Amino acid sequence: MNRILKEAIVKRYYYSPHSQLREHLVPFANAYNYAKRLKTLKGLTPHELTVKCWTDEPKGFNVDPNHHAAGLNI
Repeated sequence: MNRILKEAIVKRYYYSPHSQLREHLVPFANAYNYAKRLKTLKGLTPHELTVKCWTDEPKGFNVDPNHHAAGLNI
């Protein structure tokens, strides 16, 4: 994930204050986690895989992963 962030954000844009980078990271991470389908996850998004794991074994989670996605506009 660090390589992906570096290539997609840090190397493509210039951020004068560090706060600009932080502001850009949140929408990028949301788009990646909720919209990017990955071959390594058999076509699932990272969030879909998390929900699948939670459904299979909810005791391994402290929080329902679905509650974070409710307010996203992707």
